[in-house]
Amino acid sequence: MRSQARDDFWRALRLRHPRFREALVADARVTALHRGERNEFRSRLDTAAQIGRLAWTSDAFLAQALYRAKARLQALGVPILPRIAHRLAMALAQVSIGDPVLIHGGVYILHGQVVIDGIVEIQPGAVIGPFVTIGLRAGDVRGATIERDVSIGTGAKVIGPVRIGQGSRIGANAVVVADVAPGVTVAGAPARPIASDMR
Repeated sequence: MRSQARDDFWRALRLRHPRFREALVADARVTALHRGERNEFRSRLDTAAQIGRLAWTSDAFLAQALYRAKARLQALGVPILPRIAHRLAMALAQVSIGDPVLIHGGVYILHGQVVIDGIVEIQPGAVIGPFVTIGLRAGDVRGATIERDVSIGTGAKVIGPVRIGQGSRIGANAVVVADVAPGVTVAGAPARPIASDMR
């Protein structure tokens, strides 16, 4: 029975992953936008060229593309290749994104040195700085839910099954161990609200 529940979990998770091409294009557009580059692609060929250019110039984007490939290959039941994609992302950019992580299309990872693991969901518009860890509490596989348009500063840690509300900001080196309300900026260890964008 436990094996059946595990299989059902993975099947349901993989059905929730965005389509490979759509997610990769959304990631490329948001990456180009944040880098101050052209983010409207003119054709399929131009889209492919821009994705290739970003993968060449941004280690984090390349790692994100490898995560997308890993997730798609796992959904197709392909053996070995997902592990190779994961290892390449770690070797080339020091980005480790665990198997149960669900990242929607249109997420921007600034640079490498990022670890995301556990049952984590990251929604579109999130911006993740370098040296960020989105991880787990000991003995609990549930991780964070990062809502739309959240910004996570350099070196921040988001630990355990917390919800980071839409449009919130997590300061550099903050340690988040509790929910963050939408539109709130938090800083410190443990992180505490310092400002709110909500009216």
